[in-house]
Amino acid sequence: MVNTKRKSKQPVNTPARAPKKRPSVGARIMEGLEQAIAWTRGENDDARVTLVQVPEVNVREVRTNMGLSQAQFATKFGFPPATLRNWEQGRSRPDAPTRVLLAVIAKHPEAVEDVLRKAS
Repeated sequence: MVNTKRKSKQPVNTPARAPKKRPSVGARIMEGLEQAIAWTRGENDDARVTLVQVPEVNVREVRTNMGLSQAQFATKFGFPPATLRNWEQGRSRPDAPTRVLLAVIAKHPEAVEDVLRKAS
């Protein structure tokens, strides 16, 4: 009589499941950069692009609504006084990140003051 029972209970010819390997942060950054370059060349239509409308801010209006002089406003929020004057007089305009900050100051000055107080 031939013994047909198997001694081991492991299935035959079943490959072991390898854990999925996640790409490194560097590899994901490189992939994103490659996608961005392809998108600028018009080669990649399915790239995800997020456009943000940066608000226009009337700096003088924000400052006067707060009841502050140019010097007080500049000191309180860390702007050079000459730059603030140039914005208000139309000789220059704040860049996009500064306009975002000014919009936050216009709506929630206490939040910006709190952050600046904790940073110093």
